[in-house]
Amino acid sequence: MTSTPGGLKYSTSHEWVRLEGDVAVVGITDHAQAELGDIVYLELPDVGRRIAQDEAFGTVESVKAVSDLVSPVSGEVIEANTGIGDATDTVNQDPYGAGWLVRIRLSAPEEVEGLMTPEQYAAMVSEA
Repeated sequence: MTSTPGGLKYSTSHEWVRLEGDVAVVGITDHAQAELGDIVYLELPDVGRRIAQDEAFGTVESVKAVSDLVSPVSGEVIEANTGIGDATDTVNQDPYGAGWLVRIRLSAPEEVEGLMTPEQYAAMVSEA
């Protein structure tokens, strides 16, 4: 059973969002990392890149597959967690903590309200 922490919002493409003022911290969910298996490579965007909601902003490669990382919100990338590039297993071990991927300064904060609650996300993945 994967975890779905409270206090976060979730996308249908299995990314999570934690708000810190006008900044969204984004990562992949525990369910996503479990489905992918051991993550071996991450491609993250450059700082300063503008991203639209539902736009691919990078890729995650595992022993099983390569998947796009899809932004749950619109805004400007202000930080990418490049420190995990050499320790990609951090995403598997701590997807909601040290395994975060990017920080995005929100250009449309209202988009966050359209994301799923932890309960809605847990229900979605349990039905899959």
